[in-house]
Amino acid sequence: MSSHRLNAAPAGRPLSPMAVILMVMLCLSWGFNQIAIKLALPDIPPLTQATIRSIGGLLIILLVAQVRRIPLFERDGTLKAGLLAGLFFGFEFIMIYRGLLYTTASRAVVFLYVAPFVVALGSRRFLGERLNSLQWSGLALSFAGVALAIGVPQPSVDATVILGDLMAVAAGILWAVTTLIIKGSRLVQASAEKALAYQVAASVPILALGAALSGEAITQMPGAVALASLAYQTLWVVGVTFLIWFFLIKSYSASKLSSFTFMTPLFGVIGGHLIMGDPLSLAFAGAALLVMAGLYLVNRPGDKTAGSRLPVTKI
Repeated sequence: MSSHRLNAAPAGRPLSPMAVILMVMLCLSWGFNQIAIKLALPDIPPLTQATIRSIGGLLIILLVAQVRRIPLFERDGTLKAGLLAGLFFGFEFIMIYRGLLYTTASRAVVFLYVAPFVVALGSRRFLGERLNSLQWSGLALSFAGVALAIGVPQPSVDATVILGDLMAVAAGILWAVTTLIIKGSRLVQASAEKALAYQVAASVPILALGAALSGEAITQMPGAVALASLAYQTLWVVGVTFLIWFFLIKSYSASKLSSFTFMTPLFGVIGGHLIMGDPLSLAFAGAALLVMAGLYLVNRPGDKTAGSRLPVTKI
């Protein structure tokens, strides 16, 4: 890392009401994304899904950039950070999609959300964003709420399930590192379209190679459910929600935004109940309260100690 510094948004900038609404919408969308992956698995293998999703998402990003007249190919010093973010982005989804073959979607989302802790630690080291003890307690409360909602630990866990869990943990770490690279590099000054285009474009060969090495193949015409699930992942998740996420990352505290993602597993549990008939435990209401309490502690108004401005080291 070099000592280059950019004028990013203040680390402790509170989330506006619109940012909070957008984050709730993103979490709702991402919670249903894990279900969409599972629904398409009988017809479309996991890494093949991810490859198609990235190709389709890249086309949407290019179209949006064209309509908004956003230059994507001019030299602006973002290539190194963009390719690095793309590398981590690609391997993140290899871990997610392959991990879902070994563990359940509900367990995967619990372990995926180690990401906010990694972002908080990295933000303190590289972005100058400090969380106080109450805010760290809020992160812990939210994580405990997610685990309670899913029902972890579970008695019927074997080595295969644990492998899937570890792959989800690895995906969470990679997601956090990608967020930190974007927030702590020249990418923070690039358009959201360009930041996302780097990642999606770089992920295509990584995911395609992973699918080939895994021997994946589509043996028959996918059904309507699988095609609808893939369209949801491609058009909405990559083409819309990821762009919104990168708009927010450029403007607000990475730690505070990441804390909101603890809502995603709760929406995933609700979606699993409504769509796949998964049972809702009696502890779910208490789990939701824990997550909400944790979010309040991390984002509580009037906090003067969080987000103090320190020198920011840039990649």
